[in-house]
Amino acid sequence: MSNDIRVTVWNEFVHEQESETVAEVYPDGIHAVVADALREGGFDVETATLQEPEHGLTEAVLDDTDVLTWWGHAAHDEVSDEVVERVKSRVLDGMGLLVLHSGHFSKIFRELMGTSCALKWREAAETERLWVTNPAHPIVDGVDEYIEVPDAEMYGEHFDIPEPDSLVFTSWFEGGEVFRSGCCYYRGEGRVFYFRPGHETYPVYHQEDIRQVLRNACGWAAPNDDGPAVVRGNHEPLAEIDTSDDRTVH
Repeated sequence: MSNDIRVTVWNEFVHEQESETVAEVYPDGIHAVVADALREGGFDVETATLQEPEHGLTEAVLDDTDVLTWWGHAAHDEVSDEVVERVKSRVLDGMGLLVLHSGHFSKIFRELMGTSCALKWREAAETERLWVTNPAHPIVDGVDEYIEVPDAEMYGEHFDIPEPDSLVFTSWFEGGEVFRSGCCYYRGEGRVFYFRPGHETYPVYHQEDIRQVLRNACGWAAPNDDGPAVVRGNHEPLAEIDTSDDRTVH
């Protein structure tokens, strides 16, 4: 199945070019490491970054994308509103979206959530345990009961998001906080997954169990062509009724 799923991995690609510390962890960019993880799962993967024309997310690119992954941190405000609306439209039409780590503050995630998406945070390279809270969910296939991240940036509650349609992971941090770290949503005909791990100075996306979650999540978020066709708008009655009433402004 994954061989037929087309994924575009988007990254603002700013920290890696400005910080030696980040470049040591992700010399070719976070997008390159995420893309490699997905290719290992058999996905058809392309990448795009902020600096490209239309941020690499042209109509043609999005029309050819089943799942879009999004990593951003330093340049949320530099993302074009036109591109955000384009991505939103595709999600509502069925494209999957994976929002990673600090992408919680991206324009596209806040637009789809309708809330501030604000949270607590702390950088102290502390241990994180992501506990599986929905063991039946396909996103956790092949994952143990928890994933341990040795060095993590803490995100803490309250996380200002709508109640997830499914909560797949809840994190505990060495400093004592907890956080809803794996949140599934349905928006229109599309599926959205927010996955917390992935700070730019820590090698989180090199961890195999994190990479497995990324692969599972892309499989879950991809459009399901086996379901019934969605029909909206003015519609003829299924059964015979009197349609002579002309009290309408349409």
